[in-house]
Amino acid sequence: MNYSRRHFLSIAGAGCAGTLIGAQLHHLFTRAANGASIEAEGYGPLIPDPHRLLDLPRGFQYRAFSHTGERMSDGFPVPALHDGMAAFPGPRNTTVLIRNHELSPNQMPGVQGDHPYDPQCTGGTTTLILDSNRRLLKHYASLTGTYRNCAGGPTPWESWISCEENTSTPESDPAVSKRHGYNFEVPLQATRPIQPQPLVAMGRFHHEAVAVDPESHVIYQTEDREDGLFYRFIPKQPQALQAGGVLEALRIKGFPQLNTKQGIPIGQPLPVEWVRIQDPDPATDSVRVEGFAKGAAQFCRGEGICLGQQEVWFCCTSGGTARLGQIWRYIPGRTLKEGGTLTLFAEPNDPGILDYPDNLVMAPFGDLFLCEDGRGEQFIRGINAQGQLYRFARNALNDKELAGVCFARNPLILFVNLQTPGITFAIWGPFV
Repeated sequence: MNYSRRHFLSIAGAGCAGTLIGAQLHHLFTRAANGASIEAEGYGPLIPDPHRLLDLPRGFQYRAFSHTGERMSDGFPVPALHDGMAAFPGPRNTTVLIRNHELSPNQMPGVQGDHPYDPQCTGGTTTLILDSNRRLLKHYASLTGTYRNCAGGPTPWESWISCEENTSTPESDPAVSKRHGYNFEVPLQATRPIQPQPLVAMGRFHHEAVAVDPESHVIYQTEDREDGLFYRFIPKQPQALQAGGVLEALRIKGFPQLNTKQGIPIGQPLPVEWVRIQDPDPATDSVRVEGFAKGAAQFCRGEGICLGQQEVWFCCTSGGTARLGQIWRYIPGRTLKEGGTLTLFAEPNDPGILDYPDNLVMAPFGDLFLCEDGRGEQFIRGINAQGQLYRFARNALNDKELAGVCFARNPLILFVNLQTPGITFAIWGPFV
């Protein structure tokens, strides 16, 4: 079905912290049919930034820091290509950020320091410590020698899982000396580069992001490929991921090998089950091939993922009939054997409203915040409690993507990266 601009986004109801309310759905479609826009005002119009970096609503302000090329506390330059990130409460009212750098071999400035996983690779993570006034105290490398660390996710036990979005091997690519396509865990307490240990049992594929259920400790994973799958990893020991576990891929009951690019009804809960991946660390990039052969559904470029309240949200950046992206909501079953349900929550058809949703986070007050990685202007968009989309921030410098959106509490701060040139922002103001 082709919608007009005013029907830009189909929205399915959901219950979560600060709920995205399905009871509003009929009202929204009625308004749209009568000619009213369903784009929300949000926090009001964006005010042009005199510094031409980040346009924000009135009352909000930002601080920019840790620019690519600046000298860090460890003596190395800030690496390029800032990407996925998480914020943690630190000691003495500090905030600790762990930030990815999506660097391929020989891209510079890279993440430099001791203990590189692969000396020929320049990706990894940096750790930043800010005081209670959002001022940068120090920043330094914490993971080195990895390949295209795109996104990842925080754990309930105070660490960051950093994901490689590349599966090169020495046999397939002379630019690397080790196999890639793994996750790596970076502890919050790391004050220098860690000894990297690939989390092999979590799978070797084009990882994008992870979300860890704090109760079951199941780790959900997205895969950034046109024919990627949606995974869960069940660890043997929740806080010792090196001990291994079981990797599974999602299959929609009654629709084996479903391709979710098109034809999925908005708002219809789909019962799912999980199929086991027997070979999570194959010699070739074939984890998704095994899962698909067992009936797993294909998701078009799975990217950002976050937790709501007993539910998981994730984006498919170029999914949908218009290939502009999709937002999915997964509710786990009561037990691991119960597959749960999957619902297509939103699917835009107008790039002026939402274009290639990527990183996303659930704000403490219940709105979803999404970074775009599309064409033309790049925004942070919010989805409010009525299921309406609004603009929160605009990249006023260039047309490069915003990434790594995350929140710190006490005080409430939104952090986000401009990927190129790499800049990290702290944003504060009247969120609630």
